[in-house]
Amino acid sequence: MNRRRFILKSLGATFALPSLPSLMAAAAGGNSALQTDKGAGAGARRFVAIGNLLGYQTKHFFPASSGGAYEPTKLLAPLADNRPQLTVFRGLDHGVKGGHFAVHSFLSGVLNSEAQNRPSGNVTIDQFMADEIGYQTRFPSLTVGSEGGIHGGCQIAWTKAGVRVPPIPGPAELFDRLFVEDSRERRDRRHEEHRLQASILDSVREDANRLSRRVNQEDRAKLDEYFTSVRDVEKRLQLRRRWEGLPKPPAPFDRPVNRNRVEDLPLLYELLALALQTDSTRIATLEIGGDFLPQNLGIDKSYHGLSHHGNDEAAIKHLLTLEEYQIRHFAKFLTRLAGMSDGDRTLLDSTTVLFGSGIGDANTHKNSDLPIILAGGGYRHGEFRQLPASGPGKVPLCNLFVDIAQRMGLETASFGTSTGRFS
Repeated sequence: MNRRRFILKSLGATFALPSLPSLMAAAAGGNSALQTDKGAGAGARRFVAIGNLLGYQTKHFFPASSGGAYEPTKLLAPLADNRPQLTVFRGLDHGVKGGHFAVHSFLSGVLNSEAQNRPSGNVTIDQFMADEIGYQTRFPSLTVGSEGGIHGGCQIAWTKAGVRVPPIPGPAELFDRLFVEDSRERRDRRHEEHRLQASILDSVREDANRLSRRVNQEDRAKLDEYFTSVRDVEKRLQLRRRWEGLPKPPAPFDRPVNRNRVEDLPLLYELLALALQTDSTRIATLEIGGDFLPQNLGIDKSYHGLSHHGNDEAAIKHLLTLEEYQIRHFAKFLTRLAGMSDGDRTLLDSTTVLFGSGIGDANTHKNSDLPIILAGGGYRHGEFRQLPASGPGKVPLCNLFVDIAQRMGLETASFGTSTGRFS
């Protein structure tokens, strides 16, 4: 063989021929088989994660007693009508440190600085799932957030390559993504990309076919596994190409105008609900960060400055105003999903919604004791579950991510820093 390695870097995958001892080929290992298409629309599992960069006032978030009879706190009060559809958790975190600069680990469990020591880096659970099942919809995932601020941009979603996923910044751009047809130039460019990817796959298959005539029985079995992976990628490409000729769903209202994150938050939630309902995507994230300005709620203070309140009652009162506003509109989002039909159940029944933050106390830069709410998804809800904060009974938040991924149809036993599947 003049070439010992065949690498395909397209469709988000890297393809290489397996190691073949009978030819002493120095090739890298093959890619795992991909999920098959389960069809679109009603009954499909979905996932949404909402994260806040500066956390919540946990003294006003967590109830004093656990179980189904927990008392409503100030920050949970807006969720009173949604109580049967959600579970509040305390004691779930990632065991990381870094304060504001560890918030990016919220959906991954892994710090950027440690990502290079892990096979999957610091990939977040949304991108982990999008890599496997995202090709079933027009958009593998949607990430909504802001640029700028103390972190230099949206920190909620990360790829296996350790790259931050650029966010959709506002409702106008999200509306365009969902309902406005791409320009002819963009469609032509995407068509050419797909044509090139198909050509590369043809070349890979031809080279592997020639190679298969020169290997022994054991290596031929390895090549058969490789061919299976190639066919799976071909199927993924075919599913992506089908969107080229399919129109986007009709717009339900006129294109909105971006105002500010405070006023736009209800509209972002509505657009995300429509994205799920139209099956434009089944995976979405929303980060509330640096562009959520207190001034738009009549508070002439810095959000970051308020988060370091030093137990000042006036500052905490301002923070509770900001946080109660966010949770009130999260409650409306859950109510909206619960009011949308999805076959013989509601869209909320089909959608696992995670709400919380990668920081437990911004005032002390603590990344433990994270405020976590899980809603919908067919789980049994209605409780406040308090788990051990430390010791042998400690449960990593990533264990819950494993359970979510399995419910989404992924065959995985681990994710991030998990120690098992959350029970």
